[in-house]
Amino acid sequence: MIDISDRAISQIKTIMRNENRENNGLRIGIKGGGCSGFTYVMDFEENPGDNDQIYNINDVNVVIDSKSVVYLQGTELDFTDGLNGSGFIFKNPNATRSCGCGSSFAV
Repeated sequence: MIDISDRAISQIKTIMRNENRENNGLRIGIKGGGCSGFTYVMDFEENPGDNDQIYNINDVNVVIDSKSVVYLQGTELDFTDGLNGSGFIFKNPNATRSCGCGSSFAV
């Protein structure tokens, strides 16, 4: 299971509302690539597939494909809005290393 901070949930709901995506789920996953091996992906999902797992976290349906669930187990998704920029941050306990920008990781 993945944890999502209150700050990230608030931002996700704001984006969903602003983009008229309130009936969609939030897809979170990984794909091969990046300087460390895997990159995180986030998108809206209208039609989850048969191999997707769906979690309701604070009234947001989070959709994760079965392959990504293994790599994201125990991950926390947070949101920062500071002087150095704003964005979502993945805190993944399974990552053995990550790149300097934090958008890719290795296990």
